[in-house]
Amino acid sequence: MQLEQLNFHHLFYFWRVAKLGHLTRAAEELHTSQSAVSAQIRQLEERIGEDLFVREGRRLVLTDTGQLVLAYAENIFGLGQEMLGRLQGRSAGIAHLRIGSVATLSRNYQENLIRPLLADANVVLTLESGLLEGLISRLVQHQLDVVLANETVPADPERPLHCRFLGSQSISLVGQAERWRGQQLRIPEDLQGIDIALPGPRHALRAQFDALCASADITPRVRAEVDDMAMLRLIARDSGWLTVLPEVVVQDELRTGVLVRVGESSALQERFYAITTPHRHRLDLLDRLLGPSQ
Repeated sequence: MQLEQLNFHHLFYFWRVAKLGHLTRAAEELHTSQSAVSAQIRQLEERIGEDLFVREGRRLVLTDTGQLVLAYAENIFGLGQEMLGRLQGRSAGIAHLRIGSVATLSRNYQENLIRPLLADANVVLTLESGLLEGLISRLVQHQLDVVLANETVPADPERPLHCRFLGSQSISLVGQAERWRGQQLRIPEDLQGIDIALPGPRHALRAQFDALCASADITPRVRAEVDDMAMLRLIARDSGWLTVLPEVVVQDELRTGVLVRVGESSALQERFYAITTPHRHRLDLLDRLLGPSQ
């Protein structure tokens, strides 16, 4: 089979059925009949020479070949969506940047990063938050331009990605000023039995902190485990407990004196990364945000 023999209309119908997992729903979305969709997929299978789906009860399940074709279809139509978005934005003189960030990443860090773009009237930002794997899937499908994360992604030859190190920050122990001002504690030596709020187990920092305490045989009294950094900031402000977090999370409270730094550990570091796809056309707006690729 030659490239010129590939009917992209057939491939598009296959892509929608594979994504929706149902012929009827795909037909409704495409404003056509179920039999028309079936015929398009059948013609694609005849061209390829292999089945793309098998039926299990009322469900359509992708074959191994179907999974392979879907992976390429995701890239083909994802790039098509990206192209249309770029052209529409360019014709209107608007630059559009789509940023995903892991849910455990500090919102203050993100705002500090994008602040240079906020004053540009010709920039439109789309900001999404979620789990790393889901964001990476959207990045690979060209539905995001960059993913901001506090951990790297494993190397995968089937899904090559660029992971750019943006910087790191030491972790601090903070508490309410009225209760903790003037006190300095060592991390972890002085934390035995201390009421403390920590990032949740999914946060990249948490494993570092637990390992540090275990090595010193220290057991703080954990009062809260919080994935969302905005919620952890509120707990630091209102609970009276000590909180372990990057200072950027509570930068405003530290500046106004609501919270104070009670301790700091260079052994605990939160690292920040920008993850992109390697073959993406250069985006001037992304270069402005992150700096040119090295």
